[in-house]
Amino acid sequence: MRVIAGSARGRKLLSVPGDKTRPITDRVKEALFNIIREDLPGANFLDLFAGTGGVGIEALSQAASQALFIDSQPAAIQTIQKNLANTQLAEKAQVRRTDAFLYLSQAYKTNFDYVYIAPPQYKEMWRKALHAVDANHDNLLVDDAWVIVQINKREHDPIDLEHLEEFDRRTYGNTRLVFFEHKQAS
Repeated sequence: MRVIAGSARGRKLLSVPGDKTRPITDRVKEALFNIIREDLPGANFLDLFAGTGGVGIEALSQAASQALFIDSQPAAIQTIQKNLANTQLAEKAQVRRTDAFLYLSQAYKTNFDYVYIAPPQYKEMWRKALHAVDANHDNLLVDDAWVIVQINKREHDPIDLEHLEEFDRRTYGNTRLVFFEHKQAS
């Protein structure tokens, strides 16, 4: 794993020891950032179930102004901190060891431009996280925010949300990226 572009381009990223995380492949990460790169400068980025921190670190490397990394696993938190130090992006980052669902249920007034959700596979956690973001959208999202879910393509089925709607999906091998935004007024 490596940073693919920006200020930390080419820097290698450490993996989280063990098999509890599933890092994004360089191919999928490159495709994702080709989609969002134009609007990334100055963005506030939330990396949920952050694992290695690779997605949030890529966002910082490509000009996001700040990123918040959330993970509940101590090994993941240590890996994120080491990766931030190695890429020299720690000053623009916050790392919190907490349950993602607990964080999403709080009434923090932190408005994110991008929320990236990449939970453990086959546990329906992506649905729970997306519902939590939808329920707390006023405290989490700017008006034109994107919420991006990374799942295995076999996990994806329609989801009813009150404030967010799917507007795009992209599949790369077994990985699917599903994009959500605020529903447009009728």
